[in-house]
Amino acid sequence: MASKVDMVRAATKLLVMVVFIGSLLIWTVTPTNTYRQIWLPKIRTQLNSTYFGLQTGPRILINTFPILFMAVLGCIFLHLGKKVNDYKAYESINGKKQRLALLKKPIVVKGPLGIVSSIELGFFTMFIALLVWSPSIYIHNSFATITPISSAADGEQVWEAKLAALRLGLVGNICLVFLFFPVARGSSLLPLFGLTSEASIKYHIWLGHLVMGFFTAHGICYIVFWNSTNNNSQMVEWAKTGTSNVAGEIALLAGLAMWATTIPRIRQTFFELFFYTHYFYIIFMFFFVLHVGISYAYIMLPGFYLFLVDRYLRFLQSRKCVRLVSARVLPCETIELNFSKTPGLKYNPTSILFINVPSISKMQWHPFTITSNSNLEPEKISVMIKSEGSWSKKLNQIISSPNPIDRLQVSVEGPYGPASTHFLRHDTLVMVSGGSGITPFISVIRELIYASTIVKCKTPQIILICSFKNSSDLTMLDLLLPIDGSPIGLSNLKILIEAYVTREKQQPTTEQNSKELVRALWFKPNPTDSHISSILGPNSWLWLAVVISSSFIIFLILIGIISRYYIYPIDHNTNRVFSSSLKSFLHMLVMCVCIAATASVAVIWNKKQNAQEANQIQSLEVSTPTELPLLSSFYNADRELESLPYQSLVRSTNVRYGMLFDLKGSSVGVMVCGPKKMRHEIATICSSGLANNLHFESISFSW
Repeated sequence: MASKVDMVRAATKLLVMVVFIGSLLIWTVTPTNTYRQIWLPKIRTQLNSTYFGLQTGPRILINTFPILFMAVLGCIFLHLGKKVNDYKAYESINGKKQRLALLKKPIVVKGPLGIVSSIELGFFTMFIALLVWSPSIYIHNSFATITPISSAADGEQVWEAKLAALRLGLVGNICLVFLFFPVARGSSLLPLFGLTSEASIKYHIWLGHLVMGFFTAHGICYIVFWNSTNNNSQMVEWAKTGTSNVAGEIALLAGLAMWATTIPRIRQTFFELFFYTHYFYIIFMFFFVLHVGISYAYIMLPGFYLFLVDRYLRFLQSRKCVRLVSARVLPCETIELNFSKTPGLKYNPTSILFINVPSISKMQWHPFTITSNSNLEPEKISVMIKSEGSWSKKLNQIISSPNPIDRLQVSVEGPYGPASTHFLRHDTLVMVSGGSGITPFISVIRELIYASTIVKCKTPQIILICSFKNSSDLTMLDLLLPIDGSPIGLSNLKILIEAYVTREKQQPTTEQNSKELVRALWFKPNPTDSHISSILGPNSWLWLAVVISSSFIIFLILIGIISRYYIYPIDHNTNRVFSSSLKSFLHMLVMCVCIAATASVAVIWNKKQNAQEANQIQSLEVSTPTELPLLSSFYNADRELESLPYQSLVRSTNVRYGMLFDLKGSSVGVMVCGPKKMRHEIATICSSGLANNLHFESISFSW
């Protein structure tokens, strides 16, 4: 069975690679005269139908369809991956996974993009080559069309319109094509190439800078051109057909508002301003399509189409309030929130959950790493939140108040995370964390607890090296075990914890330790609260494929009908009579309706199964003391160990005061999450020629 699944996965990925290479070739030849003067006219002649028009049909076929087709194939590939992504498969690691691990090895450690793997460097190089190639060919072809007669007749028109403003806009549109792929949290394309959304956010940031840089220069060049030719009336022109200047100016203003708030100082100091102005992307995209016309917009619409599907699914999930079962309050201004979930909701370690607390802010959503494990804790999902910003500090004050509340209204989106994990392929797993960077490793350790205790498979030796500023931060180690205990088989796990306190020179006194206790709070259930469940059911990848494919097919059918019986009788495929803005608006409206309708039907269809799972969940009401023993207080030799699972954990923990020593190791998997300097230092070790057997993975969240 597994071999057949592997064969289907291999065939699926091969087909994806073929389509991907074909798309790259199309992007490569698009600026050339061969494509524009020979190939494209032939394609338009073959696809010149009354249903899609002379220009729209070829754009959909050449630019939109391949990307959506790859997204659907990616869903199938990831769904099949669940059938072979079991623990026994990792015990016999093969060469392919080793080669994949080498592709993820860091190549560039320091630079504007941070730590970059071989896969990321390959995509980055191809993108830069495309940015250099396209404008070069466009400019070369523009020079070739300049003759003495045309130059004398048009003067500065040819130079400024063709060689400056127009070409800058074309290059900006290339950047816009890729802008929305990293922010689709449930993307099937990123995992297909070994990437995740949270790790790719840095590319969204850089692409955003490039988009706005090119578009701003594009707009300024046209303004200068109109002013120099005494044709300022063009700035307020909204042409019935062709390019609409006013729409472009509105889109540019909306983009500039977003761009201004992305300045690090403004984003960090006025996060709400940054968050709210980012919703201007709706205005930006709407008027951008009206500006360039729907036919040309289909070049960049595939990424935005997938983003719309993902965004609407997130909207449907975030409408309901979820049940907050309990919380653990640590003395280091850190809390753990435990939510109820349906057993059918599965996620991998290091996944992310977005949380909204309306009593603090109705609009703000903040991502937090999940600390629980869906196998070890099938009816609960947990996150750790450290008070480091105004939002998290307000939440900590609410939870840790002397008069705790009975219920907290919370909404969530997610979880989102890697499509697969390969922790078991290593003989040794070294995890290096700084402060709250220990959070993703908690879920990894719980996963390995499940593998060694329940599945009874071989697990790697674990070395957890964590650094904290103060002794109170050591209480984060308490979260290594679930709030309701852990299997007795924890002792089967080979784990060594090296904890470093960097800002203290000696261990606090016993009296100081005894004053700091971990408090557990249990909240009253509310009938209106629901269990966290998968928005598209247990086979979410297949359901996502259904939503993408069915919405696009319905969209094509409806657009074909509108074009044939409404647009074509007026325009006759000339693009000179029917309003370009109205045509673009109809396409966008139908697209949004199709996505909303198909996604809603899929979610409603899955609600019944989610409701059945929720009814099977047993009551989580447990009589539990409000204070739990503090793990870090066990480091005092005079204190009696009170819990068998904690005994195994404490015996494996060494607390050191001072600075973190240099990491050394043999053939191991190395994961790091913490400050930028720490990640770069560990990546430098793993990428050096003296550490060929180290497999590095950086976990960095820059939402």
